[in-house]
Amino acid sequence: MPIKSYLAHPHDGKKQHLINALSEIKECEVMPATNQDVLVVVTDTLDDASEDLLQVKIEKIDSLKLLAMVSGFNSPKI
Repeated sequence: MPIKSYLAHPHDGKKQHLINALSEIKECEVMPATNQDVLVVVTDTLDDASEDLLQVKIEKIDSLKLLAMVSGFNSPKI
């Protein structure tokens, strides 16, 4: 199960729109920074294929300017 964290940078004036759009995706947890125009996004998917589909979905959000992965972890199924 891939678990990844990102910094998401919105286009100018679009922070709330980006929060709303990412919050609607069940695999995403969104934590807005209080002192910067950036969001911390943590994703949790079932497998690599699901992670790839999620990436496509996130990249289609028009208020997203930049998505930078900070950390990734993949635990094998037992």
